[in-house]
Amino acid sequence: MSERDTFDRVFLGSERIDALPGDARGFAYGDGLFETMRVHRGLVPWWTQHVTRLVRGASHLSMPLPDPAQLEREARALFDDDGDGVLKLIVSRGGGGRGYTPHPDAPPLWRVSRHALPAPLRPGGLVLRWCDLRLASQPALAGIKHCNRLEQVLARAEWNDPAIDEGLLRSSDGDLVCATAANVFVLHGDRWSTPSLEDCGVAGVCRAWVLAETGAIETRIAPEALQTADAVLLCNAVRGILPVARLEGRTWALHPAVADLRARLARAHPGFAVDQEVA
Repeated sequence: MSERDTFDRVFLGSERIDALPGDARGFAYGDGLFETMRVHRGLVPWWTQHVTRLVRGASHLSMPLPDPAQLEREARALFDDDGDGVLKLIVSRGGGGRGYTPHPDAPPLWRVSRHALPAPLRPGGLVLRWCDLRLASQPALAGIKHCNRLEQVLARAEWNDPAIDEGLLRSSDGDLVCATAANVFVLHGDRWSTPSLEDCGVAGVCRAWVLAETGAIETRIAPEALQTADAVLLCNAVRGILPVARLEGRTWALHPAVADLRARLARAHPGFAVDQEVA
């Protein structure tokens, strides 16, 4: 097979096509959804949870989805060597000509692609900064993983220092929301908290796992609360649980509660155990 056949497949409805059509609404308007998934030995640890979030997002956007059985078959076909990596799925509303009005009968345009795992983390934990960009409030899109990520693009462009791993984002009201590509949890004593996502932010699949494991409360978190935190972690479905070592002038050693969560995640989904060997 060619490299394209192995690592990238594009479909319109149920039919495979060679390339994105010129009226692809995801390309033109960000009118779509995506999922980025960890693959371990050919399997996605949270496949059901990713599909559930995709269905929820499609309901918000009133957008049709591919046949679930075909979607799973094509995703598995990209990892039929039982390899490790990252699976990315993008589902866009099908084209219908120029203009914002969606065509009610357009089939979904979708793409699955295979990618290498990200580089190993630095030992000791992440180094963070605060981003200047503020996330806009839009409850109609809050929680879903839609394709318009311009805010995250602008936030990530704020630094090119290789010593900084991630940036934290605030809402227009100044509250903590997330990192550019991860959710955030904060520990005070024995209580975990995470930002509520009623107005903006993505409800991550790994975030849901950490919520269930810790009983964390979803609430508004002021930036100042991180200065008094006993631990801070980031999480996403590709990296798993990431300990934070420094945020500007504040530093943290690896907290036992974070180490315990990482061990529990590795037992539940062994693919994440590899990351813990280097962080």
